[in-house]
Amino acid sequence: MLSSSAGPRAASPPVPGLEVRPFRALTYGHRNGDALARVSSPAYDLVSPARRDQLAQADPHNIVRLILPRATTGGGGETVEEAARTLRDWEASGVLERDADPALWLYELQPADGVPATVGWLGAVTLPPEHAPSVLPHEDTYPAAVEGRRALLAATQTDLEPIVLAHDPEPEVAELAEAVRQTPPTMELLDTDGVRHRLWRVADPAVHDSVGRALRRTGAVIADGHHRFAAARANARAQRCASGTDAVLALVTPMGPGGLRVDPIHRVVPDLGLPAAVAAAGHGFVTADVPVDGAEAAAVVAAARAWLGDPAERGLLLTDGRRLVRLSAASTAVRAAVPVEAPASWRDLDVVLAHHGLMGHLWGRPDTVDSVLIAHSLEEAVRTAAERSGVAVLLRAPSPTDVAAVARAGARMPRKSTLFVPKPRTGLVLRPLGG
Repeated sequence: MLSSSAGPRAASPPVPGLEVRPFRALTYGHRNGDALARVSSPAYDLVSPARRDQLAQADPHNIVRLILPRATTGGGGETVEEAARTLRDWEASGVLERDADPALWLYELQPADGVPATVGWLGAVTLPPEHAPSVLPHEDTYPAAVEGRRALLAATQTDLEPIVLAHDPEPEVAELAEAVRQTPPTMELLDTDGVRHRLWRVADPAVHDSVGRALRRTGAVIADGHHRFAAARANARAQRCASGTDAVLALVTPMGPGGLRVDPIHRVVPDLGLPAAVAAAGHGFVTADVPVDGAEAAAVVAAARAWLGDPAERGLLLTDGRRLVRLSAASTAVRAAVPVEAPASWRDLDVVLAHHGLMGHLWGRPDTVDSVLIAHSLEEAVRTAAERSGVAVLLRAPSPTDVAAVARAGARMPRKSTLFVPKPRTGLVLRPLGG
């Protein structure tokens, strides 16, 4: 017990926040909007094989040739080495140009649906120590996927696409961004989803210092890019933190106003008939059919969208592309399948009940890339369920607050639980690791 003469305790050291610094970017030499639209791409994990081929055929310099490379040399060499050769060729021929001086980039994404724009700073974010609170993940990762991204990063020595971080609110960050937005952008394009992307190259060291100081007062949750973040960590360890490997290219946006929104990611279990799926689900949920105005996939999608959008409804939806069934009132047995040591912010999420209670406990399906497929839209989920003779599990999105609570509790959602939107366009700004 301390005596009264012990004096006041020393203040606790401040929790370290985000460290964001400028970098010498690699960008396409032609910054015309139409040209940028042709050579850029959605993030690698949103590009299907068919879409990859379409993008690659649309322009010989489309970024998918780097982020999703395929061996083209005789003898079938390693695809990551093919990407590295292609990157070197593009830079040598002037397709890609490296900035002479470091800069931060302000990035604005304006969706077509009239919602407020998302605005963030694109910079090199220092990789924090393991378990540091400055950058918190909220989803699980697959080792094989991490290794694939690490191998590509090591071969190209370039951050080819940014991760996305949602930071704590900080008024000064927004004020600095608003001042830059009053000037003409460096590049601008409209993507195929109707999102307008505008970027400003900010070379003023005084602005760099101000942005850096403001963001050091914040921490962040990984909104997108868990595998790329883990790959950057692994690459830094493998290369013993060689020049540039101590950071990752990131778009840093606010959590809340001016930031991202969360869309759901649905699941498809192939080779599972709906009658059998509903019968098994009935052992842990109350099941009931949802009326559908017709048997076409479009009618199923419309009915599912209306049901999921009704705040009075609760539960999950199942469909085989023709019939729609709701699951509600999860039983004690279903909830018991959820790890009891998990925090409350995690246990009641729809995606957790679906993975642990429904697919794992009642259906006996392991959470592997072959047993549980991912669908980023209702249309894709319904179509894939019909094509694969399976069942789609349609989910609501967790809120950004839910995601932040899970991350701060040190928990992890199942893989691919959140789809933060709008997404930055891949290929607009690259970060060579060597500066």
